Amino acid sequence: MKILLVSPKIIKDPVHGYVEVDEKILQLLDAPAIQRLRYIHQLGFSYLVYPGANHTRFEHSVGTMHLAGVACRQFGLEEDDRLLVMIAALLHDVGHGPFSHASEPLMESRLGRTHDDIVGITETQFGALLEPLSLSPTEICDVVKGRHRLSGIIHGDLDVDRMDYLLRDAYYTGAPYGTVDAHRLIRNLHLTPDGIALDENGINAAESLLIARTLMRPTVYYHHVSRIGECMFQLAVLAHMETGPVGGFERFCGLDDWECMHELKNSPSSLTREITARLYRRQLYKRAVYAGQDQVNAAAFQNGWPVERAREVAGEIAGRAGCHPSDVLVDIPPVPGEMSLEVQVKNRHTVVGFAELSPRLQTLNQTRREQWRLGVYTLPQYRDAVADASAEILHIKKPTRQETLF
Repeated sequence: MKILLVSPKIIKDPVHGYVEVDEKILQLLDAPAIQRLRYIHQLGFSYLVYPGANHTRFEHSVGTMHLAGVACRQFGLEEDDRLLVMIAALLHDVGHGPFSHASEPLMESRLGRTHDDIVGITETQFGALLEPLSLSPTEICDVVKGRHRLSGIIHGDLDVDRMDYLLRDAYYTGAPYGTVDAHRLIRNLHLTPDGIALDENGINAAESLLIARTLMRPTVYYHHVSRIGECMFQLAVLAHMETGPVGGFERFCGLDDWECMHELKNSPSSLTREITARLYRRQLYKRAVYAGQDQVNAAAFQNGWPVERAREVAGEIAGRAGCHPSDVLVDIPPVPGEMSLEVQVKNRHTVVGFAELSPRLQTLNQTRREQWRLGVYTLPQYRDAVADASAEILHIKKPTRQETLF
């Protein structure tokens, strides 16, 4: 009798080394919706700051699936649950629009959904592939959205999604802040009926993740050049949508980055074509205002502003500054929420909250609040006029010379 051995698919990943892909997952990996992620930048326009930041949502999805498998083995999950979690990890980003989070605000305002609302995509593009595995699209989506008993593995305070993107983003940007000991952290996690719990031996590893999140925020995720690129992109897309393209914004969200930029380069809108050309040539807007919470009434901006509201105020600022509305970009992200890390820590005697054992948490939250910036960007020739107009309209206290960041 001849025994046929099936070798697993091996992917060489620069972050995790050799990643094995389960034979049952291979057909999902090759699905068009997953392969599309090869052409979606993980960090949007961060490559304008860090030339190496050209990694994609595809490799992040594979890395998240790999760490999810490591966690499932650590928790001793049954085969069906392991497969469910790993597939949910692989599919968790299929809902992203072009340039990842750069298109997210428009997706929320125009379509009323976010990138993790993947019910439609999962049913239409993966339903037939999931059926032989006895997995339902609804259950996959529940894991991704945090509504399942196993959600904490990929959607929680210490999830493998976050571990992978911090490690991967630090690797490709060269920023030395995303160091996370993912395997030590996973080895010290426990799956309980109430969710994920942490062994006290993993406190330092958990703190390293929190520190990495805090330090990567201003240097990578909210770097002002990345934000300028995103704001320029959103302005180009809004102008393009006014031309009434076939399929509207729903079809546009299904494009990859290269299809998206090709459409914008050839848009009927002259403004769209101009902004897109500027992005290609890296002729970016400049900071006119870059204000922290100590310079504004932070309560007025606590939840951030949707793109449409920001464009409305940009028009007011432009009118007062004597330039065209398209010459001004207003960027008001939400004030960072508290990193509460509502995970329980277990030792031999008791179970306590993480905050009781980690005094660094309060310091990190204070640091995150201090990192927040309100940005107003414009063309170089209008910087002074736009800065003055912004200060009046947004009630911004001018910084001292030592505080000036531009």
